Amino acid sequence: MNKLIELNNSDLLGNVTYVDTSQVIIEIDNPNIMGRISVGNLIAIETGKKHQLLISLIEKVTRKYIDDFDDTDEDEQEIMVSSADYVKVNIIRTYYTVFGEKKNIFKRGVDVFPQIESKSYCLVGTNLQNFMNLLSNSISSEKKLDIGKFIMDGNARASLDGNKFFQKHAAVLGSTGSGKSWCVANILEKANQLEYSNILVFDMHGEYKSLTNHDSKIAEYYKIAGPGDLEDSDENILFLPYWLLNREELLSMILDRSDSNAPNQSSRFTLHIRELKEKTLINEGKEDVTKTFTVDSPIPFEINELISKLVIDDTKKGVGSTGKPVKGEWEGKLTRFISRLNAKVSDKTYGFMFQPNKATLDYGWLSKMLSTLIGHTSGKKGIKIVDFSEVPSDILPIVTGTLARLLYDIQFWMVADKRTPFALICDEAHLYLPIKDEADSTQKQALYNFERIAKEGRKYGVSLVPVSQRPSDISKTILSQCNNFVVLRLTNDRDKSVIKNLLPDTLKSTIDLLPLLDVGEALVVGDAILLPSRILLDKPSVDHRPVSATRDFWDDWDTLSQNNENITEAVEAVRKQSRAKN
Repeated sequence: MNKLIELNNSDLLGNVTYVDTSQVIIEIDNPNIMGRISVGNLIAIETGKKHQLLISLIEKVTRKYIDDFDDTDEDEQEIMVSSADYVKVNIIRTYYTVFGEKKNIFKRGVDVFPQIESKSYCLVGTNLQNFMNLLSNSISSEKKLDIGKFIMDGNARASLDGNKFFQKHAAVLGSTGSGKSWCVANILEKANQLEYSNILVFDMHGEYKSLTNHDSKIAEYYKIAGPGDLEDSDENILFLPYWLLNREELLSMILDRSDSNAPNQSSRFTLHIRELKEKTLINEGKEDVTKTFTVDSPIPFEINELISKLVIDDTKKGVGSTGKPVKGEWEGKLTRFISRLNAKVSDKTYGFMFQPNKATLDYGWLSKMLSTLIGHTSGKKGIKIVDFSEVPSDILPIVTGTLARLLYDIQFWMVADKRTPFALICDEAHLYLPIKDEADSTQKQALYNFERIAKEGRKYGVSLVPVSQRPSDISKTILSQCNNFVVLRLTNDRDKSVIKNLLPDTLKSTIDLLPLLDVGEALVVGDAILLPSRILLDKPSVDHRPVSATRDFWDDWDTLSQNNENITEAVEAVRKQSRAKN
């Protein structure tokens, strides 16, 4: 069998002059090749074993000019200029022409190191194309996630291992306008080709609705109910009723912990919720559940009954030793708590939670809702877009965290051999997955749920894919659990620093490339790809492109006239807190 990589003198770069573990410095002997190399290019270094080559990435290219002055004659100083060209590379993998009974194998790790004066060669032309094809072909066809083509060789397709990409979590990161949304849509298009794909996209701005609108749709659309949707019976309108929230999630929204009566308010609130949930179980004949349920169990109850019980506590008089009324044990201690709870219940913007339709009080409603989101329905797509665009920003972390927790809990408590995996793609993750030290009480509740998924989800078939333009604002715990990164253009120093700390030492220099990436170009690193690579991502089809394209201001100002009627309609939409129907 012929070698895939045939080294020849025209591709000779130079000789090794320095070795420090995985870092190697090469002195260039072939000055004509300087115009063909750049940071990020691949280099093959010979070893003492003929069947092995060390594959390396160029980290730095240095050309030095040395001025030598002949001081023997002060009037006629002769200036002699000599050049020394060096390339610093990092060894990342080993290529074996023979490995046991196998041929042409590319593996992680290094068994041997190059000797001083070992020859090194640029991987270009046919060698590069063969090598890139080797990377893609090393992934079995059923595991391939084909996302684009290699920048170093546009003829070679870039494929990720779809299993490893989702198994160990992944992150899609890049500045505004770098192509993150197109990258996500591209991945969703490829996932749609699978028979039973199961992906939920937490869409913060409704930009992925385009994937659900056409005859060629690849996803189902669901929306968290806005103020104008509370009377809507459409099955695509989702409610997340208050009884789905656990005790701490509810209290984080209502309880003022600086209130001197906060412990009393929390105590009575907890007691009454447990009583009401137990009442529901008894009415439903669920005696087996009654024996083991907790106050956090997702069991329906009437919010108005809870308020009535709290009002009774707050107004009930006690009986003194003489039999006359005295101030009650809880009298006046719950007033402000009840007021805050009533404010939430009556606010239409929180209607999806505190004013859900009556169907949500049915004991079997939760099973139906979760089956819709992560179950299989004949004729329905396995990819679901969940639109959070009308959820108030102050409780967005609670809402996303509650839904994520419920989905995870289903997997956690399901019999192991009956689980089927699903992935959560968290768009604009910095909005609800902030750094823990900067999170408020509601954000911390969401963080706990998502960090639990990040740390334990792999065991139960739950994958997390945060997508963000500000990686420096995302929980370090969550990012550190991601083993795959698709990094598009990043220019902010803080964001680049975060990525740098997440990458292996041998790849840290590639961070300098991030500001130079074009739209749709990405550095892909992780377990899902054998070689960290710069990739030109495929564009999603026209029908599936997210509604997130950057507007061409100059062109629009030259061609589009604003319609004042549109402004009037928008004003009414603001007043109604409901977008006009398309």
